[in-house]
Parts: sequence; structure tokens; C-alpha cells
Amino acid sequence: MARRTKAEAEATRVALLDAAEEVFFEKGVARTSLEQIARHAGMTRGAVYWHFKNKADLFRAMVDRVRMPFEELVKESEADDARPLEAIRLGCQQGVQRLEQPRHRRVHAILLHRCEFFSDIDPQAMQSEMASECLDALRGYFTTARQLGQLRDDVSPELATRLLQSIMSGLYHDWLRDPEAFSLAERSRELIDAQLRLLSRPPA
Repeated sequence: MARRTKAEAEATRVALLDAAEEVFFEKGVARTSLEQIARHAGMTRGAVYWHFKNKADLFRAMVDRVRMPFEELVKESEADDARPLEAIRLGCQQGVQRLEQPRHRRVHAILLHRCEFFSDIDPQAMQSEMASECLDALRGYFTTARQLGQLRDDVSPELATRLLQSIMSGLYHDWLRDPEAFSLAERSRELIDAQLRLLSRPPA
């Protein structure tokens, strides 16, 4: 019985997060109330407060479901540790595949384009936190590439990290604003491959 109750509670939590995604995406975060989310999920506001302290707590839990730590993306790609630039390429491709999934696309679109600073919700701080995690991981791979002689001599690991991060950030931002404008998979493959070629040390 306890197991069934725990499973039901988790199912309720998931349903509330799903409802929050849909209502936040449709109305924007600031204009959405917990009452509207509960109604959309077919539940009472009390159910929301049973699982989440407030709207900010609900919002963060929704974002946490689609976080994409770069180390995790690289691990999923089964990249070769001896080829850090290739690991970066494969990790970026894995991230693009994740972002194209409906839930990831919806939540990241909410975070970037449908969320204003509101009460305890600070979308810029969340974006900075996620970007910092990615930067740290990228910097590690570019540093390894430098140590292995794979990064060109006139580009530091820090500069290489900033260049690639700027490309990916701009690409995601533009695509999430209008997913029909271009193919994310094709555009990202073109830009990432070109950037990594420019950053690679020329053959002797």
C-alpha cells in the first residue's frame, strides 16, 4: 500500500509539472497562477502546495527535468577520451537531439522567451547557472585538447570555450524563438564542425 501511495504521489507531481509546462508556455510565467496550473491538471491548489512550496519551487523543478549537463551528454555519446575535440562535437550533437524533444524545447523556450523576473523566479540567474556548468565542462575538454597538442597554438582553452559557447547560445536562442525557421540539427552540425575545424591544430 505504501508503495502504491508513493507511486500515486509521484504521478501527481509529474502531472502538475506537465500542466505547468503547458500553461507557462501558453500564458507566460508571470501571468500564470497556481490555481490555473492545478485546474489544468484536473487537481486542487492544495495538491500543488503538497508537492511545491510556491510557484518558484514548481518552476525550478520543471527546469531541473530538462537540465543537460555537458559531461552527461558526452558520456551518452560514448566519445573517446583521447579525442577531446571530437567529444565536444558529439556532446553538442547530443544536446541538440535533446533540445529537439518536445519537453526540452518547451521548457527552454519558457525560460528564454516566456519568463520575466517575477517574485522569487529569476530566469537570468537560472540561465547563468546552466551556462556556467556548460562552460566549465567545455573548458576542461579544450584544456585537454591543448595538452594533447590538438588545439591550435594561438587560441587559448578559455577563448575556444567562449567562442563555441557563444555560437551554441545564439543558435539555441534563435531556434527556440522560431523552431520552423531552420533545421536545428543541420545548422548546428554546420556551425560546430566549422568552428572545431578552425580551432584544431593544423596537421604538421
